[in-house]
Amino acid sequence: MSPKELSRVARGFYRAFGQNFLEMFLLPDIDDKYIKKYVTIEGLENVTEARKRGKGVIFVSLHEGSWELSNAISASLGIPLVLFVRDQGFPRLNEILNSLRLKKGLKIIQKDGQGRELIEELKNHQSIGITVDQGGRAGTKVEFFGRSASMSTGAIKLAMKYDAAIVPVFYTRVKGPYIRAIASPVLQLRRSGDLKADIKDNLQRLIAILEGYLREYPTEYLWVYKAWKHTDQKNILILDDGKAGHLRQAQAASGIAKEYFVEKGMRARIDTARIEFKSQLARKAFVSGAYFSGKYGCQGCLWCLRSFLTKDTYEPLARLNPDVIISCGSSLSAVNYVLSRQNMAKSITILRPSIMGVYRFDLVIIPRHDRPPKRKNVVATAGALNLINQDYLKEQSERLTKVLSTGHRPYIGLLIGGNTKNFSLDKEMISEVIKQVKSASEALDAAILITTSRRTPLQVEELLKDEFRDYPRAKLLVIANEKNIPEAVGGILGLSQAVICTPESISMISEAVSSAKYALVFNAPGLDKRHKRFLEDFARNHYIYLTQASLLGEKIKELLRDKPEIPALRDNLKIKEAIGKIL
Repeated sequence: MSPKELSRVARGFYRAFGQNFLEMFLLPDIDDKYIKKYVTIEGLENVTEARKRGKGVIFVSLHEGSWELSNAISASLGIPLVLFVRDQGFPRLNEILNSLRLKKGLKIIQKDGQGRELIEELKNHQSIGITVDQGGRAGTKVEFFGRSASMSTGAIKLAMKYDAAIVPVFYTRVKGPYIRAIASPVLQLRRSGDLKADIKDNLQRLIAILEGYLREYPTEYLWVYKAWKHTDQKNILILDDGKAGHLRQAQAASGIAKEYFVEKGMRARIDTARIEFKSQLARKAFVSGAYFSGKYGCQGCLWCLRSFLTKDTYEPLARLNPDVIISCGSSLSAVNYVLSRQNMAKSITILRPSIMGVYRFDLVIIPRHDRPPKRKNVVATAGALNLINQDYLKEQSERLTKVLSTGHRPYIGLLIGGNTKNFSLDKEMISEVIKQVKSASEALDAAILITTSRRTPLQVEELLKDEFRDYPRAKLLVIANEKNIPEAVGGILGLSQAVICTPESISMISEAVSSAKYALVFNAPGLDKRHKRFLEDFARNHYIYLTQASLLGEKIKELLRDKPEIPALRDNLKIKEAIGKIL
């Protein structure tokens, strides 16, 4: 449903809930005359057929509509009813509710500790009423509105063991005090000989019938318990701002969340939504509006998203139902905030969330060099999140090996970035880097694997082609702006013993360090304080070797000769622990 439709259903629900609540206090005064005037019963022949079997009847419903009238309706039909109920969380409320039920002669059996008495009633061919939509941890997971939910198996188990008839029932309010009670045909139980499979199959068929009524009368479902709390399926939504580096970090976080769910025995689906605003002005207006909105101010509305996002962005976004929303970059933090409130989802944002503030999100991941605030929901990482792990490296290496013209030998990787807002890749410096890499490759009898990025300036690309096109030790040269291959970076990181990175890309350096290879970075002028803090922190912890371009060759030879221990970057483990706490 669209947010507008959901809002309409929510308003209808509260109206129905209020009427049902007040009606409950009228139970002592409801008699046959009231029932005949205000209640219409459909499917009475189904009840008659069920009772003719003479083995007890189980009326099964959900927590919906005026189901508290079931006793008065049954009494009017001359059918004694035993209601199987769970105690309310508040003892005084439980006492009031049960006293109202008992005044009409209703027999109540508590779910906790009185199951044997219920069985005796069924053996005596009595009729009992049970709801099935609260299975909890012990329930069986079946599909409910396209998603697995834990449902109670009691009714199905009793019917299969004692051959009782199951009659699905539903109540819907027509108008004011007028009620429609619907009795479905007896559920014909299937028996294959596999009891566990039969219970799930029959429960799924029962839930499908009741779900059909809910689809027709959605405002009647008064159960505010989390129906999907014990589901084995979780949905993760990645918000994409179009920046590859941001997307990779969000994908890394979603991978960690998925890993957590899988370890807990759940399935996890990951969707990615590209977010595009109608204009820069629309983006700024949206962020300002979200900043001043309350925690649930936008719930059920989404006018702001509909107004400021493009139609192709908004329509699919409004129909997703995520449990976890992950974004990276300040431009998407407001969208994350609004959507997570709309869907009651956990919100994870990476990097500083602009003016939104860290307190609005369940988890905020900020690198140490950005000086994150000390809060319980903030995790400081050493570098940028990335997808690099041993399985990924193995897969990418195997793909890249197929296009290389050489067998196994020592490899030196060269990852060339490009210009940024405050940094320019100097041709003279790259020329020195090339000289040093060639020197090391000849001394070590190593091959060289090179890739550029989309940001690499044309003059540097031409320099690389001139220097490596006919150089026999250069076994791979990928110019990303001409012909990129997706496995270039991952394959180079997987195959190389040492990797040289240009200094401007925090993401690229973090990926090199995560590959557990010797990562070398050369100093260059023009880096801002934030980048310098990052490089100095990584160098201090021996994640990278920070050196002058003119010393790269000697440093490569030293590392591959002495083979010092490579410290592990533990960002992913830290993030996994933090995600586990909020999920």
